[in-house]
Amino acid sequence: MKHYPCVLTIAGSDCSGGAGIQADIKTISALGTYAASAITAITVQNTCGVTGIHPVPPSYVKGQIEAVMTDIRPRAVKIGMINDVEIVQVIAESLKKFKPEFVVFDPVMVSTSGCKLMEDDAIEAITTLLMPLASIITPNLSETEVLTGKQIRNIEMMKTASRELLNYGCRAVLVKGGHLEDGNMCDVLQLKDESEPHLFMAQKVESHNTHGTGCTLSSAIATFLALGNNMPEAVKQAKKYVYQGILSGKDVHIGEGHGPLNHFHSPVPMHISDED
Repeated sequence: MKHYPCVLTIAGSDCSGGAGIQADIKTISALGTYAASAITAITVQNTCGVTGIHPVPPSYVKGQIEAVMTDIRPRAVKIGMINDVEIVQVIAESLKKFKPEFVVFDPVMVSTSGCKLMEDDAIEAITTLLMPLASIITPNLSETEVLTGKQIRNIEMMKTASRELLNYGCRAVLVKGGHLEDGNMCDVLQLKDESEPHLFMAQKVESHNTHGTGCTLSSAIATFLALGNNMPEAVKQAKKYVYQGILSGKDVHIGEGHGPLNHFHSPVPMHISDED
């Protein structure tokens, strides 16, 4: 028997197609693996911003996860936008029950347009319930500042913050530095069992089409982990995929605000392997 490597994304739905579940499914599929999904919220949004968020009942979030886990059994899980405490709780319970090999958690708190996407009590819940279960968390600078309570202005501060965030119990932290004031494009990966961080430098691409880059990166990391890469290599390959997506999509006009990157800049054949 053959099988497809599978990745489950647990996140909110973006009706404009650039972020959230839609970006995740595009990413996982473009990288040649099988995408399953559990929707946590329905958002009203487009490239200009978010105007409404409607959480899915927690029992239905739980049901979606269990339906996928008991049948398709994904190797990796990506978690994105979560809007309330009860949904955090059912996701944590499901992860403890089914024990996927990899959990990539992107703590989405603020949209690209500046809209707050997570309630304060949910922020507390993710730090105590979800982060200890994560293989890696991938906060941007704004999210890192919320989680540490400190301003982050340079790479040395990012390194310090990445080590501090390990105290939440996750096995690795990727602090994304795409919005550093000095224009540097540097992400800092700190593994729990290593003393020195991995630094990923990239040339900045001038583009308004950056909607969904965080969702895309975390989904790509989950996908490369599901394909058997170690954490540093998974992050390296995921960043390369996102960079090429931004580069190839920078001159494409979709919407009047922050358009999406090009998820299908270099499609690959579907990965098929023997059953274990």
